[in-house]
Parts: sequence; structure tokens; C-alpha cells
Amino acid sequence: MSRIGKTPIKIPEGVKVQQKGQYVKVTGPLGDAEMHCHPGMKVRLENGQGTIIVSNNKPQIRQNRQLHGTMRALIANMVTGVSKGFEKKMELYGTGYNVKQHSDKLVFQVGFSHSVEMPIPKGIKVTIKTEAARGNEVPSVFTLTSTDKEALGQFAANIRKIRPPEPYKGKGIRYADEQVRHKVGKAFTSGTA
Repeated sequence: MSRIGKTPIKIPEGVKVQQKGQYVKVTGPLGDAEMHCHPGMKVRLENGQGTIIVSNNKPQIRQNRQLHGTMRALIANMVTGVSKGFEKKMELYGTGYNVKQHSDKLVFQVGFSHSVEMPIPKGIKVTIKTEAARGNEVPSVFTLTSTDKEALGQFAANIRKIRPPEPYKGKGIRYADEQVRHKVGKAFTSGTA
């Protein structure tokens, strides 16, 4: 039995949960989220204790054992998303590199001959703290926030894919908490051959 799967999900104050069969809808101060659970899982709402319990109907089936923790984590992410929300901080390093927001698009200048436009998905907010990077020391910083953890992570990964950080000077787009391993460049020796 999954240790994560059998842990009850606490419902914070201000969050309302509706459950009908396999359908779960969570409403909170930041919005609402809904999901149809896998038929092998049983979702039970404990109103007296203010918790949601996900149980595995048939633990002898391998796929059900695998999905038990996943279903519980997805429901817990919905509850956290509508109550607190999720955020990803990103940094852009490189001389002349910058990011701007034009209505519903992010426009990146990251060393290509053209600018790269990324449409912002519905439900994701972008806050740009510093538009332009100053070399490899002072980055351009922007934050992505959303109630949907999956959509937020996918959008952040797509942005990073535009120009991943290179290992010599670290130029490119990266997550704020990402560690980039640097390589030593070519060493030139003086003297005649």
C-alpha cells in the first residue's frame, strides 16, 4: 500500500470540495479545479474531520498500486493550488538578453537573429521584475504563478527549452534555484610550436 496514497488530505479553511463518484471539484479563493479520478481509486470526503481520503479498491492490480499515490498527489495539488497557488521563478542570463510581455505573449531576445514569442496559457500570470539582463552577473528575473501545478511546470519547461543554460558562461534561461555546472574553457599555452 502506498504511504503517500493513504495519507489524508487536509482541507484548509475557505476551500470547498465537492465529490460525486470519481469526479472531484475543488473551489477556493484563487479559483477552482476539477478532475475525474481513475476508476480503480475510491475518493471519500470526510466532512467531520475536514479531509479527503483516497483508497485503492484492488491493491492486487499493479497499475492500481502505481496510481494510488499519484491520484492522492493530484488531488492535494488541486487543494494547494486553489488555496495558496504555485509559483516558478526564472532567470535569464546573457549580455543583451531580455524578456518583455506584450498583451498575452512573452517576447524573448536571447541571442538569435529574431525574437522568440511564447503565448501565455490561460490561468498563468507572469510578473517581470527585471526586463533586461546585465551580462552574466545580473539576470533578468520573472515569476510565473498559477493554480495548476502541471500547466505551470510545462510552461516553465517550454520557456527554458528556448535557450537552455550553456555550461561555459551560463548564458540562457534557467529556474531560479537551478545549479548550472560550469566547464573550463580551452586553455591556450604561450610559446612556439
